[in-house]
Amino acid sequence: MAEKTEDDILFQEIDDELRQDRAQQLWKAYGKYAITAVVVLVASVAGYQGWRNYDLSTRLAAGERFSAAMELAANEKIDEAFKAFADIATDGNKGYQLLARFSQARLLAQNGNSRDASLAYRVLADDVSIDTLYRELAVILSAYEDLNTPGTDIAALKERLLPLMAKTNPWRFSAKEITGLLFRRSGDKTKARELFSALAEDRNTPQGVRTRALEMLSILGK
Repeated sequence: MAEKTEDDILFQEIDDELRQDRAQQLWKAYGKYAITAVVVLVASVAGYQGWRNYDLSTRLAAGERFSAAMELAANEKIDEAFKAFADIATDGNKGYQLLARFSQARLLAQNGNSRDASLAYRVLADDVSIDTLYRELAVILSAYEDLNTPGTDIAALKERLLPLMAKTNPWRFSAKEITGLLFRRSGDKTKARELFSALAEDRNTPQGVRTRALEMLSILGK
């Protein structure tokens, strides 16, 4: 089975959220009857349940809209998918706006436009309104695209990744792996070997990253 990247993990989380939204169809279909009964008994509780039913219906509609955009992308209707994601990013609810922006960047990457994909991820990384966890994910995804882009400023890319290599950062393993590749590209095999050795020896390193680190150590030699 192919190893999942951080990008794949993010979109697995999207799929999980969509499945949760679809499960809420029971509320959409039957919630109003339960609410009507509660209105007769306790008006205050009815008000709360009415808000809840509306909220679930709204989430369901947002999920279906995002799912439709994902389906366009899966069917390789790239222009239509990109526009659908752009619309959601503009007027969707806050959670799906963020997912749509990541999806736009991913579409660019999947279609070989690494430079624009990296730029889109950098815009996300610089957006202070986004939670730090996702801003840092955007840094990682941008760096992956920069690896495939001719003329990448290696020193600047290392600088962007450095804070993510801290031992408490959730993206540290990917940050170290990319930095190791950058050292190898710049000809510093010693530092590349140090990073890949550390990844291979760290018991907390994800299996896929460890496997690739061992492969790189084999390539680099002693």
